[in-house]
Amino acid sequence: MATGGYGDASQKIDYVFKIVLIGDSAVGKSQILARFSRNEFSLDSKATIGVEFQTRTLSIQHKSIKAQIWDTAGQERYRAVTSAYYRGAVGAMLVYDITKRQTFDHIPRWLEELRAHADKNIVIILIGNKSDLEDQRAVPTEDATEFAQKEGLFFLETSALEATNVENSFMTVLTEIFNIVNKNNLVAGDDRNNNNNPGSLAGKNIIVPGPAQEIPTKNRACCTS
Repeated sequence: MATGGYGDASQKIDYVFKIVLIGDSAVGKSQILARFSRNEFSLDSKATIGVEFQTRTLSIQHKSIKAQIWDTAGQERYRAVTSAYYRGAVGAMLVYDITKRQTFDHIPRWLEELRAHADKNIVIILIGNKSDLEDQRAVPTEDATEFAQKEGLFFLETSALEATNVENSFMTVLTEIFNIVNKNNLVAGDDRNNNNNPGSLAGKNIIVPGPAQEIPTKNRACCTS
């Protein structure tokens, strides 16, 4: 059971999880972030320059989790700048616009870049945004589902405008990260002096340690409900 709040500065933080939002420009990454972090949506959204981030603190299984979400600019000229920001990320949201086929066709390139720069155990979800524009759909849900299954990704379609599945998509990623950290805590036992033990990193960014965790095919998180 996970609950969330939009800000309690006095709350004790057990873990900080860094999540990156990536994808082409104008697919709605900033709007997804604004909806999740502040429950806001702006029709007058400007392109992100470089990197911005927001935080939101939530509770997962009675632990306080601060989600630190980085919104990376989708424009090509910022790609070299933003690659450094993958470092330390334990979750990623690959976002495309369901009304623009090109943004989906670029997803494999974004995924390749992500896997080249990020931790090998990073939890990834594919997001088809703007599901409220069904009459303009250019990317069939089946195409994205097939790609997500092939690559071992979670998948959801969202609408930042209507707040559809935005909360669910973040909680899917954060809960999976939390479960991996907990699994590694069990493996590490009670040795709090072990630097690879995430339990000793309470309140700090968590880089999921140890051997690659097998994450099952993510076809259980679908699609527009």
